[in-house]
Amino acid sequence: MSRISLKSAREIEIMRRAGGLVAETFRVLEPHVKAGVTLRELDKIAEEHIRKAGALPAYLGYGPKNNPFPGTICASVNEVICHGIPDDRELKEGDIIGVDIGVLLNGYYGDACYTYTVGQVQPDVQKLVDTTRDALQAGLDTVRAGSRVGDIGYAIQTLAEGRGLSVVEEYTGHGVGKRLHEDPTIWHKGVRYTGLKLQAGMVFTIEPMINLGRSETRLMPDGWTVITADKKPSAQFEHTLVVTPKGYDILTL
Repeated sequence: MSRISLKSAREIEIMRRAGGLVAETFRVLEPHVKAGVTLRELDKIAEEHIRKAGALPAYLGYGPKNNPFPGTICASVNEVICHGIPDDRELKEGDIIGVDIGVLLNGYYGDACYTYTVGQVQPDVQKLVDTTRDALQAGLDTVRAGSRVGDIGYAIQTLAEGRGLSVVEEYTGHGVGKRLHEDPTIWHKGVRYTGLKLQAGMVFTIEPMINLGRSETRLMPDGWTVITADKKPSAQFEHTLVVTPKGYDILTL
């Protein structure tokens, strides 16, 4: 418990500015997410906007020294669950793309993910995207001081599996602060009334990854890209939030 830092009002306001920049970057990207654009072009737009605001891209160079992440955004298209590398792949009509953005501003991190649809998508894929957004909200709705981490996972799992979809288990939400990944770990599956008790001032992400097919994952040889084992589409939504006495406050709006 002692390893989980409760953020002060001052820290929360700094993190709200970092989170606000993340949200702004999604808005800047939105008109460019269309058929024919490359993932690298989206990455460049995001990096320029973040640096112009006086912040640093959190993911660029993150990870092991021998294989640092090479992009500003994670760009995860269709069967890519997370950590997709922004390369020269062009988006096509009917694709979905999960864009994960992290920034470092004034010593604190902001982190969120949004799944865009490219033009018209298949009805089952639209259902996947809508369900993933709803699953994030279901998890958020359980959060308040005194509730438990298991409540978050239970709400997400119940909603997604109730609609015939599956929840990725290996990749989780996490605490955020002066480091991009802190305690606690936030699982997206769980049992109600179990796990860590939440306290006001905790800051963490909830970021469910929901698959159209099975929940199994595969890590690609680049050491970053994670895909669905059955090659069916996956979607993700993520917010950074602070626990309050009666609920939560989203910092990435």
